[in-house]
Amino acid sequence: MSVARFSLNAATTKHWPVDELLRGAAGAGIGGVGLWREETQAYGVEKAAALARDLGLPITTLCRGGFFQEPGWFDENRRAIDEAHTLGTPILVLVSGGLPDGSRDVDAARRHVGDAIGELVPHALAAGVQLAIEPLHPMYASDRCVVSTLGQALDLARPYPAEAVGVCIDTYHVWWDPEVWEQIARAGAEGRIATFQAADWVTPLPEGVLLGRGLPGQGVVELRRFREAVDAAGYTGPVEVEVFHADVWARPGAEVLAETLDRYLAHVD
Repeated sequence: MSVARFSLNAATTKHWPVDELLRGAAGAGIGGVGLWREETQAYGVEKAAALARDLGLPITTLCRGGFFQEPGWFDENRRAIDEAHTLGTPILVLVSGGLPDGSRDVDAARRHVGDAIGELVPHALAAGVQLAIEPLHPMYASDRCVVSTLGQALDLARPYPAEAVGVCIDTYHVWWDPEVWEQIARAGAEGRIATFQAADWVTPLPEGVLLGRGLPGQGVVELRRFREAVDAAGYTGPVEVEVFHADVWARPGAEVLAETLDRYLAHVD
C-alpha cells in the first residue's frame, strides 16, 4: 500500500488554513498536496512555496486555471501559470468554463477553449508547467465546463505538445462515461495523463450539485478500477483525493486527512 503516492487536495479540507494543511500533510508522511489558488493567494503564494520546500512536501497540482468565457481570461491564466511555477508544481488544472453570457453554442465554446489553450502554450512551456484539461460531468456544461468527456479533452489537447497540455482524470466527473476505459488507454498512449483525482459519487445530490462528492468508498464509483486503468496506461504520478462536501468541510482538517488516507488505502490503492 502506497501512502507516498497519496496526495490530499486542499478542496477536501477547504477550511483548514494553508500552513496547517501543509504541516499536517508533511507530518502524516503523505506524498503531497494539491492547492487551490484563492486560499493560496490569501496566504501568500511565495510563503506557501517556501513552507512546502522547508517541509519537503511536493505540491502536486494547482487548481484552477481556465474559465475561458470570462473577460480577461488570458492574463488571469498567465498569472495562474506563474503561480504554479512559483509553487514548484508541474501541473495547472484547467476548468474550461461554460457558455458565454447569452450563448447557446456549445460547439463554439469548446472551439474557443482549444484556441485559448493554444495561446497559453508558449507561456506554459517557458514556465515548465503542464496545462491539464479537466472534463467535468455534463451537468456542469452550461456554467462551469463545456468539456464533458475525456475524449473531448484529449481532442482539445491533441494539437499541442504533450509536455504543455495534458488531461486531468477525475473519477467523479467521468465514471459514468461508457468510453472512459478506452479513452484512458488513449490518454496513456498519447502521453497526456497529467494527474489523476479520486472522489466518489453519492446520491441524492445536494441542491446546487457542486457539493455532492463523497470520500472514497462512500458512493458507487469503481475507484480501484480507475486507479488500475491509469496505472496500466503508464501513469505513475500522485493520486489526489478531491472532495467537495459540506459535512466533510465542517470537520477538523487533521481528522479528515486521517480518514481520507484510510479510505484511499482501502478503496483506491
